Amino acid sequence: MKFQIMPRIFTGLAFAGVVTFIAITILVVNNVETDVSEIWLNMLGSMILGVYFSLASLFYEIDSWSLLKQTITHLTLSLAVFYTIAGFMGWVPFTGQALLVSTLIFLSIYFVFWFSIRLYLKRMTADLNKTVN
Repeated sequence: MKFQIMPRIFTGLAFAGVVTFIAITILVVNNVETDVSEIWLNMLGSMILGVYFSLASLFYEIDSWSLLKQTITHLTLSLAVFYTIAGFMGWVPFTGQALLVSTLIFLSIYFVFWFSIRLYLKRMTADLNKTVN
């Protein structure tokens, strides 16, 4: 597991770079002017989240934990990290409505990814079992 940490960190940074590039492209296409320091700060937040999510997937490799415990731990910590970064960066205003909407969006995206990966792994397991039999 410890040998996977650096490749995962770089994977998270790469995803953050892609997300930042997409965001900057949207700004350029819409002729939105912004400061370099603002872009830098938002890219930093994106990079921190990218590194977090790439490392947090290690929770799913703890074989002694049930899938439920892995998921609840990952989800709870992910929400805490996301809102800490989002609050510091000003991505989500701390109003009741904004927190509710952003939490619903976060959970929707989270569970789409979770179910997609779960489905993929089940199919892979079934295919591997077919080759063994």
